[in-house]
Amino acid sequence: MEVEVDEKDLKVAGAEPLTGERRGLRIRGWEIESRKRSILNSSSVERWEQKLETNHLPEMVFGESCLVLKHVESGTKIHFNAFDALSGWKQESLPPVEVPAAAQWKFRSKPFEQLILDYDYTFTTPYCGSETIEMDTDKHGTRDNLDGSSSLHWEDCKEKIDVVALASKEPILFYDEVVLYEDELADNGVSLLTVKVRVMPSSWFLLLRFWLRVDGVLMRLRDTRMHCVFSDSGNPVILRENCWREATVQALAAKGYPTDSAAYSDPSIISQRLPVILHRTQKLKISGIMESLDDEQK
Repeated sequence: MEVEVDEKDLKVAGAEPLTGERRGLRIRGWEIESRKRSILNSSSVERWEQKLETNHLPEMVFGESCLVLKHVESGTKIHFNAFDALSGWKQESLPPVEVPAAAQWKFRSKPFEQLILDYDYTFTTPYCGSETIEMDTDKHGTRDNLDGSSSLHWEDCKEKIDVVALASKEPILFYDEVVLYEDELADNGVSLLTVKVRVMPSSWFLLLRFWLRVDGVLMRLRDTRMHCVFSDSGNPVILRENCWREATVQALAAKGYPTDSAAYSDPSIISQRLPVILHRTQKLKISGIMESLDDEQK
């Protein structure tokens, strides 16, 4: 999706593009940046395999690509990257999805070798983003990254993302989609992790999506949506919705849906056919983080 941004809309919204070769913008106390890089080379793949303690990685890992959303005043940084997502895959370690007998030969590197899939070759991940607190150089003399998991607290809530507001005709000031990793499962389907971001004058919204289709066997969709309405108070709130859906092709066929993989190329269209197996809404209140860090250091 290509978006043409009107400079007048940026000016009215009080936004400004990032300088140099950086892609993104600054708006209402946030710095939002996307980076798209090439896939890992062979030496980088070896380093990642050592760090992750695995001999298996997706066919295409965009290891230097990422999306970063930083709240400048508090130092709170929400970011999305392939390494952390694959760390989640490794930790969850789901049992391998059974491969149809007719397609098993596709996974063999040699015609007559024995097929052993003793790991989750779908690279399914529970990943819903990474968090750090980046202390500002001007205020603290040095720039340090603190583990966000120990300092940021997502709390369960009943609020929901306002999809009606998101559907309004606000101008789009910035949009991008970043692919983190992809695997075609030996021509037996697709495993794909992407993150999309959209910035409007009133808020930013993103969708992190893991999409899996094992032809003839399984459909799996794990979505994380985040929405933050800009606030003059300087204490923004981020809403996060996690929704996991999945179904076997056999279960879909029992409901009268087609079994042909061609009917399941677009997860956005078929998502409502997949039953929900997990749904959770949380919020993150960003307030006084830098001040509390200062107090701890006194």
